[in-house]
Amino acid sequence: MILLNTLYLTTPETQLYKEGETVVVKIEREKRLQVPIHHLQAIVCMGPVYLSPELMHMCLERDVAVSFLTERGRFLGRLEGLDHSSALLRVNQHRAHADTERSLALAKSMVQGKLANQRHVLQRAAREAEGESATELARAATRMPLIQDQVDRMETHDQVRGCEGEGAATYFNVFGHLVRQQREAFQWNGRNRRPPKDPLNALISFGYALLLGDCISALQTVGLDPALGFLHAFRAGRPALALDLMEHLRPLVADRLALTLVNNQQVNAKGFRVTESGAVEMDDDTRKTVITSHQKRKAEIIQHPFLNQDVPWGLVPLLEARLLARTLRGDLDAFPPFHPKG
Repeated sequence: MILLNTLYLTTPETQLYKEGETVVVKIEREKRLQVPIHHLQAIVCMGPVYLSPELMHMCLERDVAVSFLTERGRFLGRLEGLDHSSALLRVNQHRAHADTERSLALAKSMVQGKLANQRHVLQRAAREAEGESATELARAATRMPLIQDQVDRMETHDQVRGCEGEGAATYFNVFGHLVRQQREAFQWNGRNRRPPKDPLNALISFGYALLLGDCISALQTVGLDPALGFLHAFRAGRPALALDLMEHLRPLVADRLALTLVNNQQVNAKGFRVTESGAVEMDDDTRKTVITSHQKRKAEIIQHPFLNQDVPWGLVPLLEARLLARTLRGDLDAFPPFHPKG
């Protein structure tokens, strides 16, 4: 699959060869694709993928970066030639970070994306709900555009973060209405973390951890520094840019994962325990269920609203990272956060 001049390989045991000035993709010894090397900016290999030595040499000579990830999306490493285009990208990242106006614009885009996706989740749930739940969800969804209007008028990062906080409060105040099954076992009394104090918050926090790992890998694959963000303040040891990138994906990925597992009764109260400190933790079987469901979701095909192409969910963080890189290079006027159609 070629998106944004990047060849993504997600089928295990795929083989890549050099043929003249082209990259040949074979699966089970059958040629599936042939791409001129000058059409590519990068190649991303997920899982066990074979590259011939001749192809690697051509990629190094033509400045086509090759990134290697595990099947679950964890970044392993990157092969690139002497051009080191990622170095220039990081220079642009640092300049944007230091430029208050550009940094603020990026922060606003990320918060706007999160608010839009929270509204999307609430609207869909309101259409399926009844009675008080439908009313409360619809009311909260109506509040989101008003907060989005406020974001546009904000003049500082702290003000933008304040709008993000207001949106999160509005969203999580009605989150309990999204739980349709096992309501007693997964009672919702608001968002809590560090540590989570109930099973539903434990599920959400674990989902965020999985998503954060995907976003860190995506940024490393593209060549960006995960630590230097625009919405989240820089702090030693904190992956601020990865936290930025995941903000607008949280409702669509981690929140939806937690709700699906509960509403489909794939997890139950017996899979959680309370520690001496009061933290709620999952047992091994529940954790495996969450990870398996997360990986299955990555294989689902959706239409990317900005690219207008069908892509697996698992590529969305990578595509968001590449769109962010293009914004930092000046190829795009503004960062377009992922927002599903409908």
